[in-house]
Amino acid sequence: MSSLPLGDTFHVFDTTLRDGAQREGIAYSASDKLAVARLLDSLGVGFIEGGWPGAMPKDTEFFARAAAGELELKRAKLVAFGATRKAAVKVHEDQQVRALLDANTEVVTLVAKSDRRHVELALRTDVEENCAMVRDTVRHLVEHGRRVFVDAEHFFDGYAYDPDCALRVLESAVDGGADVVVLCDTNGGQLPLGLADTVRDVIARTGFRVGIHCQDDTSCAVANTVAAVQAGATHVQCTANGYGERAGNADLFAVVGNLVTKLGLPVLPTESLAELTRVSHALAEIANLAPYAHQAYVGASAFAHKAGLHASAIKVDPELYNHIDPDTVGNGMRVLVTEMAGRASIELKGREFGMDLARRPEAVTNAVRKVKELEAKGWSFEAADASLELLLRAELSELDEPPFTLESYRVVLDHRQGGGIVSEATVKVHVAGERVIETAEGNGPVHALDAALRKALRPHLSWLDSVDLSDYKVRILTEDPGTDAVTRVLVESTDGEGEWTTVGVHGNIVEASWLALCDALVHKAMRVRALV
Repeated sequence: MSSLPLGDTFHVFDTTLRDGAQREGIAYSASDKLAVARLLDSLGVGFIEGGWPGAMPKDTEFFARAAAGELELKRAKLVAFGATRKAAVKVHEDQQVRALLDANTEVVTLVAKSDRRHVELALRTDVEENCAMVRDTVRHLVEHGRRVFVDAEHFFDGYAYDPDCALRVLESAVDGGADVVVLCDTNGGQLPLGLADTVRDVIARTGFRVGIHCQDDTSCAVANTVAAVQAGATHVQCTANGYGERAGNADLFAVVGNLVTKLGLPVLPTESLAELTRVSHALAEIANLAPYAHQAYVGASAFAHKAGLHASAIKVDPELYNHIDPDTVGNGMRVLVTEMAGRASIELKGREFGMDLARRPEAVTNAVRKVKELEAKGWSFEAADASLELLLRAELSELDEPPFTLESYRVVLDHRQGGGIVSEATVKVHVAGERVIETAEGNGPVHALDAALRKALRPHLSWLDSVDLSDYKVRILTEDPGTDAVTRVLVESTDGEGEWTTVGVHGNIVEASWLALCDALVHKAMRVRALV
């Protein structure tokens, strides 16, 4: 298998726009579908299944717009999905089959029942008529110039129940002219070893070209897909980020990552592998879903290391605790500094910030001790790199005087007539040699405090208006019942060119917020001074 050339010998078939769109919470518009298809094409997949024309108006619109020139694919072929003719209906009279031709795609995927129980109970027909439905529809589409793949639905369950019936469906598809018969684990109940045995058995008995389509109900969809390829399948059906009904489908990015980096199969253009992470996150954005941080290969945490033991080894050689070079798939390695951190973690993190801590062992010792002490009190630096950098630079005496110092602040809540609630904050700060007092209102105490602080600093800090608070997260930490709660606040800031996150911890949410807000501005000031 390792000698498979790139091209039609191996198919990467994406069904995000059809099977993936069945995930709860996803609702692609026709315009969304066009955007998804363009991204998948840029990645270099061979086939993009766009949906079911005739059955869903949105899919019909998508294919119409694609045919009208709104989708110009450079690498992939667009695929229409649909069912075989109905029982006792002539193929040229079946409206769904007509809609497949009207979609004007070069390739069509047909779904066909391959489990006797589904044929008899769901379709309410017999095996003979079911096979005729498959054969007639494939032949009709081929005669009209279409290339046809057939998805043998519920194949593995059907093969276990009645193998002869399941194989007859495959034979009918190939007799009609199908290029590939796809073995579908529709209920997602298979495990890799058994699935691979079935794939080998089918290939040995038929000699057909087979594909694989796996659902993830046992969390084995990726493993099952790879096992099928190792058993001889040369066509894999996947969805972006594993989107799909119930537990989802085989994740395109994990499958491709495994096939390329572990099995040496060049199933995508060489330059595309480094685009996996970018495309994964872009597709999550279109789906309006947060990227899964712990997703294999492309997740933000896929190459993040927290344990001090890992960091010690990575300091010597990053490959010791990374299964591949993260750059290969467009990702990056991160070292997380937490209470588990050791000297190596601190040194590696300092290196990320452009600091050579290896020459300052006493600073490393102090930083490790301080991090552990603060984390024991509820601080968390693994998501707050900016606050961590300030801590490390303070240990190295590299931190300049802060752009301002606090004298005091006061926040009051005003419940006004009519039910309106307004917060008012007053800050007294020293900035540029002056004592400044300012008051501002806000829709909450933190908003009011931020507004008052900005009002006080704006005349003295020219860069202040470029800094915006882009996210604000609060977590209440309770160790034991009956004790006072501790509040941890994460503030994410941006200046249009970059983002940074700071943390504040205190028993009072306003003070925790103040600490995080101050760190955000101090970090920005440090960066501004570094550019001067």
